[in-house]
Amino acid sequence: MDNGYQQTASRLHAFNRYEIKYFVDEMKVPELRRELAARMDSDPHSPHGGYPVTSLYYDTADLRFYWEKIEGLKFRRKVRMRLYGDPAECTDGTPVQVEIKQRVNRVTQKRRIALPYARARRWLDGREDIECDASQRPFVHEVSALVGNLDLRPIVTTGYLREAFVGRDADLGLRVTIDHKVHGRDRDFHFASGAKNRFIIPPKLAIVELKANERVPYWATDLTARLDMSVVRVSKYCQSVQAFGLAPRSRLGSPELILPAGSDTGVPDDLLRTTPVSTH
Repeated sequence: MDNGYQQTASRLHAFNRYEIKYFVDEMKVPELRRELAARMDSDPHSPHGGYPVTSLYYDTADLRFYWEKIEGLKFRRKVRMRLYGDPAECTDGTPVQVEIKQRVNRVTQKRRIALPYARARRWLDGREDIECDASQRPFVHEVSALVGNLDLRPIVTTGYLREAFVGRDADLGLRVTIDHKVHGRDRDFHFASGAKNRFIIPPKLAIVELKANERVPYWATDLTARLDMSVVRVSKYCQSVQAFGLAPRSRLGSPELILPAGSDTGVPDDLLRTTPVSTH
């Protein structure tokens, strides 16, 4: 895996974003891709056809983080370890991200650091202390406190093939991702274990995420409406938990069975940016 992925992840150590998720039929992805390419650039670290992303989620024995999402708490968070690249090629020295992703009202916040895989496992699974720069110490202490005080343990993985587009000109800060063949498993958590996965979203559907620092441009939500891509509240982590029977299915946690009807984008007005944007 090109080190560019890891360098990008390291630079994005902490950031806030609005995230809006959609389902799209895979048959419509070529049209979506063409429309996005006309207004956005491909992520320079995203090869043709996309790149694999695999995440291992940690939670309590009674799935505290899962239920915080299902119940729609305005402040909620989760701890995960993320690998960019082919999981079959993951070794002890492969860089991974240890991340806290949290939601404060409608804003998504992420903080993370990059570590060699073996070191990250010793930290999260073996409860070993790790050395870090002074600037990273508050984050490391927070993760260690969550893992130790809540007795976090691996629960499920998720994986998918991601295509990524980044905004240009007036749309700097906009990022759109398309995630294909979303799958997961509930055991054999080593990234390179080769264990069997299960689709946790029907493979005919891809998950599209619009991520913006401040406002989502109107042309983007207009595009989702034209392709009948209504907003969904879907969590890959919750889908994986439910797919393996670890918790009851929920209306909020499993909307993938029915594609939302109608052309209403469902995006709150205060997240829309209606200023016309040049495509040149």
